[in-house]
Amino acid sequence: QVQLVESGGGLVQAGDSLRLSCAASGRTFSRYAMGWFRQAPGKEREFVAAIGRSGVSTYYADSVKGRFTISRGNTKNTVYLQMNSLKPEDTAVYYCAADSRVITTTSDYWGQGTQVTVSS
Repeated sequence: QVQLVESGGGLVQAGDSLRLSCAASGRTFSRYAMGWFRQAPGKEREFVAAIGRSGVSTYYADSVKGRFTISRGNTKNTVYLQMNSLKPEDTAVYYCAADSRVITTTSDYWGQGTQVTVSS
């Protein structure tokens, strides 16, 4: 099994920035597609951003385009989410995901989540 651990969440004010990190551990033999989802209380989990195995292709939800940037780290199967110009609507638990092929709502591996709270 591959385990994902997120970090970097916290409480910030609107307009501030945060950088989330996700690192894989366990039997990570190959590079994975990786990404981020988020879920607010009482709402469905929604896609935020994803990056392909090579790091060339990136994808973003319309709600975060121009504000968030996903990137791969120097260590294999690490990923970051740089979140700028945060809004109260960004408040949610953010989950890291990894998959052998593509990131979807049914990705192979998921982290436990890290809370991001944006106050107005």
